[in-house]
Amino acid sequence: MIITLVFSFALAKAQRYSFEFYDGTFNFEADSTVNISFNQELSSQSVTTFYNKINSGNYQDVVKSLLAYKEKNKLNDWLYYQLIRKTAQQISPKAENYSRYTLYKWFLMSKSGYDAKVAVGNNQIIFYVRNDEDISDIPFFMINEKKYMCLNYHDYGKLFKKEDAYKPVEIVVPNATAAFSYKVTRMPDFKPEDYVEKQIAFNYKHKDYHFKVKLNTEVETIFVNYPGVDFESYFNIPLSHETYQSLIPLLKENVKGMSKKNGVDYLMRFTRYAFLYEDDEMNFGKEKRLSPEQTLLTKYSDCDDRAALFFYLVKEIYNLPMIALLYPTHITMAVQFDKPIGNPVVYNGKSYTVCEPTPQKQNLRIGELSASLKNKPYEVVYHYDPLNR
Repeated sequence: MIITLVFSFALAKAQRYSFEFYDGTFNFEADSTVNISFNQELSSQSVTTFYNKINSGNYQDVVKSLLAYKEKNKLNDWLYYQLIRKTAQQISPKAENYSRYTLYKWFLMSKSGYDAKVAVGNNQIIFYVRNDEDISDIPFFMINEKKYMCLNYHDYGKLFKKEDAYKPVEIVVPNATAAFSYKVTRMPDFKPEDYVEKQIAFNYKHKDYHFKVKLNTEVETIFVNYPGVDFESYFNIPLSHETYQSLIPLLKENVKGMSKKNGVDYLMRFTRYAFLYEDDEMNFGKEKRLSPEQTLLTKYSDCDDRAALFFYLVKEIYNLPMIALLYPTHITMAVQFDKPIGNPVVYNGKSYTVCEPTPQKQNLRIGELSASLKNKPYEVVYHYDPLNR
C-alpha cells in the first residue's frame, strides 16, 4: 500500500506533454522540479540561478526523450533544434515569457551535448551555439577562437544590437562540447494528407510537359530562419519523400531514351522556364536562398534557387560531375560530359559545359554563356564529384 502511494505521488509530480512533429508525435514527461520560474531582471546572476535550479531537478527524462526521438527519426541538428524549440514552447510558451522560453531552449540544447551559450545585455537574452561551418548573414561571437552563431537574433529584429552589447554568461555545462551543424541531409517525413498538388508545366522542343508535384508548406516553416550556408550544404538539401516521388520518377521517364546531353538540356530548360523569376530583393526584401523544394513551392525564384534545383535534378537523374560558377551578380552551373559542348570551363584539368538554369535575355543553348558574363571574373564555389563524395 505504501509503495502504491509513493508511486502515485511520483506520477503526479510529472506533467505529460504531447505535440505533433511532422508525421509523428513527440511525447515527454517533465518532472515538477523542471518547472522553474524566471521573473527576475536579466543578468548573469539570474541566469546562473535559473541554471542551478533546473540542473538540480529531474530533467534527465526530458533530454532522454529528445535524444531518443532524434536518433529514431535521424534528425539533423537543424531539425533537432526545431524539436527543442517546440518542446520549450510546451513547457514555457514564448509569448508568455520570452527569456524563460529561451533559457529552456539553451538548457535542453546544452544537455543534449551541444556547446551552446547565452549572453545578456540591453535587457535582452541572446542564445547561440558553436558552429565550425561557413555561415553568412547571421551574427556570431568569438570566444577562445571558437565561433558561436546566434540562433535567436531574428526575434529582436531591428532591436538587436551589435554583438559587443551582450555579455556571455559564464556557465560551463558538463559534456556540452559538440559543434552544431546547419547541414540538412535528410528532410523529415510529413503526413501524406498534408501535401497539396501544384501544377507545373513547360514546353520543350514544341511539346508541352505537365507535372502534378506534391508539396508541403511545412517546408517553408523549417527554413524560415535558416541562414546562408556554404554552397555544398545548400546544394545538397534534398526533397522530402512525397515531393521526390511525385517529380523525379516522371522526369526520369521523360528523359528516358534521350542522350545525356539532351536529357541535361531538358532539365536545364525545365528549371529555367517552369518557374517565374524574380530577384530576392523584390521577392523577400533581402537575399534568401531557397532549397530545391522551396523553389518548387514558391511562385518566384532567382539564380541561386535555380542553380540548386538544377544541381539536384542532374545529380539524382544522371549523377554527373558539376561545378557552380559564382560571378559578381550571378551564379550558374557547368556539367562534365564525355565530350564538352561549346566553350568549356576548365577546372582542375577537366572540361565542364555551361548549363544556364536561369532565364536570360538570350535563349541560351547548352554550352552557351550569357554575353553579359563573358570575360567577367568568376569563382568555382562548389565542385561535385560523384567518385569522391
